[in-house]
Amino acid sequence: MARRLGYIAARIMKMNYVNMLKTAQAVSKKCDKSFADIVKDMVHCGMKYQAGYYDYQEFEFYLLNEGQRETYLTRGKNNAIILKYNNKKYMPVFDDKIAFNKVFGKFLNRDWLDLNESSVQEFVKFIKKHRDIIAKPADGVGGAGVEKYTIQNPDDVKEIAALYEILKKKKQNLIEAFIVQHPDMNVMYEGSVNTLRMFTFCKDGKGCFLQAILKIGNGGVVDNFSSGGMYTFVDDRGIVDVPAIDKDDNQYIRHPITDTKIVGFQVPMFAQAVNLVKKAAEVVPQVAYIGWDVAISEDGPVIIEGNCFPGVFQKRASFSKDKTGIIPRYREYMEV
Repeated sequence: MARRLGYIAARIMKMNYVNMLKTAQAVSKKCDKSFADIVKDMVHCGMKYQAGYYDYQEFEFYLLNEGQRETYLTRGKNNAIILKYNNKKYMPVFDDKIAFNKVFGKFLNRDWLDLNESSVQEFVKFIKKHRDIIAKPADGVGGAGVEKYTIQNPDDVKEIAALYEILKKKKQNLIEAFIVQHPDMNVMYEGSVNTLRMFTFCKDGKGCFLQAILKIGNGGVVDNFSSGGMYTFVDDRGIVDVPAIDKDDNQYIRHPITDTKIVGFQVPMFAQAVNLVKKAAEVVPQVAYIGWDVAISEDGPVIIEGNCFPGVFQKRASFSKDKTGIIPRYREYMEV
């Protein structure tokens, strides 16, 4: 109770009240309820369910009764899971992408290089093997600082050496071979690697699969929601069962660029991906609750990174027939 009250107090202090009122106004128009009633209900949900105004809008709390609201994971409840099950001492390995690659190397299934520990000659050798590379800052989030480079002439040592210096100056010290994604994923959108965010929980040393979402690029080179991409949900067979949404709350049954049907899309090699993240979840059991970013390459699933603050994802009320959130699934493996 004390932790819950502390969270609520912190949120009250940090609340962006201008955005809250704008959100309440937008919801009021959408559901034909008075602005005052929406604000009052937002405050109620914040106090009772630790649901911020973004939770309220995204998961459509205004369509739910009290019993249904209890089943929805909110940011407050998600933070409580992280505090309870993810030991801070072991989190740095997930915060630093280079450290992560060292620990989870056998699950990456691709070549990579740490420029902090690599000479120009080693970089030249890497480029001769991989003309297409992805460069990342070790501490980047949300796709920030991630760039793709294509080397036109891998024999031009002078050009490659110049790129080496540019990357180090930009602190893009993690270099990875570009993932050639599975042809079926290219059909959806080939401008970026479309990835899965796969949630696991390590219970008694055994990795358990919770849920997965599919992130899809939409005009950019990354699929991140914050960078213009969209996301949707897949069932336990890896089949998309609801429309995709973007950060502007647009819904897509078909991809707006490729016209590929999103609802009903089968993620290839999904069962292998589930097995991969379940095994990876057992490597650092002290961090029990993880969201893995997984790509499906030509040769099978590969882990891109793990997130010990995995975010809150669940189907919004209008996408769910029984208007039930993800908490019942989570309670099969943990206390929420």
